Amino acid sequence: MKGVLLILAILILVGLVIAVVQRGGEARRKTQLDDARADAQRWYERLGGQVMNLSSDDPAARQALADASERYNAAGGQLQSADSVRQFALARESALEGLTYVRAARLAMGLDPGPDVPPLQVSQGAGQITQEREVTVEGHAYKAGPRPRSDTPYYYPGGRVQGRPVPAGWYSTPVWRTALGAGAGVLGGMLIFDALLSPEFGDFGDFGTPDFSGGDLAGGDYSGGDLGGFDGGGGFDF
Repeated sequence: MKGVLLILAILILVGLVIAVVQRGGEARRKTQLDDARADAQRWYERLGGQVMNLSSDDPAARQALADASERYNAAGGQLQSADSVRQFALARESALEGLTYVRAARLAMGLDPGPDVPPLQVSQGAGQITQEREVTVEGHAYKAGPRPRSDTPYYYPGGRVQGRPVPAGWYSTPVWRTALGAGAGVLGGMLIFDALLSPEFGDFGDFGTPDFSGGDLAGGDYSGGDLGGFDGGGGFDF
């Protein structure tokens, strides 16, 4: 009889321990979820305040604000449907991306960019353009540079397009959107990036020592005329 009571006591004790552990785990998960929601909401609201209060007739600033507004709408939709830490983190990333566009717009308007924002995960290792660049691909001129100009009104915060790093900077056309498409558009966008970002065009230091591992730029893929037909300007004939 004593043995049976001892076994029952052990089982009850084990059950209590399991219940306490499960309750503690649920509390931690709820705390993590609440923290992730609050963090994403904070950046979303900050982005909204900027988007609502800024406007400009400058083409570069207007385009950057339009991109910021698009990210604001995306973050709002993600927040509404998010029910996990990961999903709230994605909404936070969208809001932060929108704020990078806001900072770019403020610079184009001649304003102080405002407080720094946390770096984007997708931009890590992409670097930043520090010199003006221009290439001609299939008869069309494409430019990129570190500052907004009338011929480079499209800002890109840096990231990876089709697996390769593309540095932050101002571009003459949003070629990354073409490169993220399908079919012939992908090929065209990649060719433009190949020309603009070719190691034969200039110094890697222009991009902040980006990581080209795993991409077409690794291993000197452009040696031997792989970029035939591309005129990089300034004597660079690919």
